[in-house]
Amino acid sequence: MSITDVTARISQIQSQLALLPGSSVGSSSFATALDRTSAASVTSTTGGSVTGDQVVAKAREMVGLPYVWGGTDPEKGVDCSGLVQSVFSSFGIDLPRLSADQARAGTPVASMADAKPGDLIAWDNSSRNVGADHIAIYIGNGQMIEAPRPGGHVQVVPVTTPPDYIRRVIPEASSVTPSSPVSPVAGSSGDVPPGTPYADLFRAAGAAHHVDPALLAAVAQQESGFDPKAVSPAGAQGIMQLMPGTAKGLGVTDPFDPAQAIDGAAKLLDNLITRFGSIEMSLAAYNAGPGAVVRYDGVPPYPETQNYVKSVMAHWLGGAAA
Repeated sequence: MSITDVTARISQIQSQLALLPGSSVGSSSFATALDRTSAASVTSTTGGSVTGDQVVAKAREMVGLPYVWGGTDPEKGVDCSGLVQSVFSSFGIDLPRLSADQARAGTPVASMADAKPGDLIAWDNSSRNVGADHIAIYIGNGQMIEAPRPGGHVQVVPVTTPPDYIRRVIPEASSVTPSSPVSPVAGSSGDVPPGTPYADLFRAAGAAHHVDPALLAAVAQQESGFDPKAVSPAGAQGIMQLMPGTAKGLGVTDPFDPAQAIDGAAKLLDNLITRFGSIEMSLAAYNAGPGAVVRYDGVPPYPETQNYVKSVMAHWLGGAAA
């Protein structure tokens, strides 16, 4: 059972206990601690290109979906926080599992007058809980999309009660600074080493997403040995070893297609480099996830990840010297 599954189950138990007289179970419990560990920060693999209208359109696709307590499956059913998490994850934006933590993600919005489509709005309806216990996606014009309660369905309804929390998790266009290309190492032309498989694809993806093509090639060499059909024991796929969920968030429909996979990996690395400002930390996030890098404020002390970073850097620097 994954941490996400565990926290979802604990969330269900919390909700059940909250209905009992005298219950004092709140979102500051062990479940919240677990959730913060696994998804404490908002992470986007889209480079800030998501718009509120896109989020709203995706949320509208889920209207009519059954409410399922603890549900996160956009095919079978969701609860309120499962709806929010599912919608935003489709754009590569990772949000915490619990509504209380989702309502602390991103940045605060002063009032409903300042709210924009795609913002999160949440309520603290129970004195037994600490923080928000219901959350929805604002769609504009005083309306929202929510998964209301057991027996209900995802629906569009007016916002009739002022929310206790309004949060913006989509970076505003004016705040997004285009990233600069990663500078090639000393002595390198910034091109891939001679004889590199799929060299033209690395060059094209690097140019499109401001990433040194030699760095992309080094990642591919480490991940799969340039094998576009590679599948890891954990389920990572293709030449860039993208997990299915990551690939979907990057817009990669076929991770076994080298062109799609390399472009998706370049998009991901561009975002990670912009976020962390360090090649080593970005490579660590590619291997172990951004949450691990945030948690340890650097390359995590995992032997696999530390060896991964050293190996990719060696491929990159060695290629530059070739």
